[in-house]
Amino acid sequence: MAHFAQLNDSNIVQQIVVIANEDCLDESNNESEAVGIAFCKSLWGNDTIWKQTSYNSTMRYNFAAIGNTYDVSADAFYGGIPFPSWSLSTETYEWEAPTPVPDDGNSYSWDEETVQWIRINE
Repeated sequence: MAHFAQLNDSNIVQQIVVIANEDCLDESNNESEAVGIAFCKSLWGNDTIWKQTSYNSTMRYNFAAIGNTYDVSADAFYGGIPFPSWSLSTETYEWEAPTPVPDDGNSYSWDEETVQWIRINE
């Protein structure tokens, strides 16, 4: 199965659809994003915008989700910022805290007010 994300004019993901692999095959039986996009447009209209996405992140960094942004220049999908102090990694297109979460076997939660990880009592 192949997954495609429909984008609006602001490059925000509106929906994710799954189509059969054979609906993405070109005349040489090779998978083609362009063929898959043409198939999606045949179902949802020629004025729609589509990008293929992958569960195993082999393309466009992250699997698209409704509400995610598609960055045209980076050819990447990414979600909304979880906290104002976090920054978007241009290596992974995932949001990162200003400091890494401690790796000591405990559970932590981000506290935006103090801009630090707070250990969760278990």
